[in-house]
Amino acid sequence: MLKKILMGTSTILVALTFSGCTMIKMGTTFMGFESETQKAYADMMAIIGETGDPAQAMMKEWKVADNVSEEDLFENMKELAENYNMRFVGEKNMFRIKDGKPDEVVHARIGEFCSLSIAKKMLNHSRYYGGFMPCRVIFVEYGDGRRYLISMDMTLALYGGTDKKPINKDLFEDMLAVKKAMEEIPAKAAAGE
Repeated sequence: MLKKILMGTSTILVALTFSGCTMIKMGTTFMGFESETQKAYADMMAIIGETGDPAQAMMKEWKVADNVSEEDLFENMKELAENYNMRFVGEKNMFRIKDGKPDEVVHARIGEFCSLSIAKKMLNHSRYYGGFMPCRVIFVEYGDGRRYLISMDMTLALYGGTDKKPINKDLFEDMLAVKKAMEEIPAKAAAGE
């Protein structure tokens, strides 16, 4: 019996020691980030802590005004894209359910945007940016009629890295322009502007 108690206690102590080391290492790494990087990760972690949803922490959303039809919404986004030197490069109807529950997504449709010249620069910096291309905005409608536009929050793409792979000034400015476009296009379209 004493042997089992000692073994259990030892196991707990080892687990606590290693988890403490991991937390110290994470904290040390975090403190070495630039202030904008720290803020980006802290904001993301705050949303995860509040909602428990990592996907929500990486997205931005806009409620679609009641007086804006789905077709007008997509037409507005297409027109707005030109104002931001972006191209509307495609759309996909994902699904439509006829008798969905009020809190169930009954319809989803994706719009895709791109600036080819900026996309090339981003891929040359890191081919992994390709996983986010083209930039997407998803329209979702719930059974109770609520409608939203959702797009990726590009904050971590801009500020989530370190000085080991810095984004050069020209590319950073281009990426800021894409971030602005992917926030303002859905915001304006959802409001019916």
